[in-house]
Amino acid sequence: MRVLALDYGTARCGCAISDPTGTLARPLSAVEPPDAVRIAELASEQGAERVVVGLPTSLSGEETAQARLSREFAAELSDLLDVPVETYDERLTTTMAARSARQGAEADEDSLAAAHLLESYLAATGKRG
Repeated sequence: MRVLALDYGTARCGCAISDPTGTLARPLSAVEPPDAVRIAELASEQGAERVVVGLPTSLSGEETAQARLSREFAAELSDLLDVPVETYDERLTTTMAARSARQGAEADEDSLAAAHLLESYLAATGKRG
């Protein structure tokens, strides 16, 4: 199953896609500024069968103002797409993305965060090949 993961932010939206077997996560270019119509087009172009929007919560698990915006964006996407759209905890993905960038990863940090989100999602939900 191809899954598109999104690290939604008000300035840009990091994007990553899984391979068809749900084994590998590959960062895509970030969409700047984040636009639900453009993301819906990207999901279609990439053949996504599910979209996962990162849900930024505090370390204690409480929802932040950004989490509410992410839920609203996920709902907007859901209205535009014929595939499931869900949210998934993205705690620590930004830190992991910064580490990946320091280690030489070439994608933008928002899309690296989306790739880490996707890897976590795939592992937790058993979507790996």
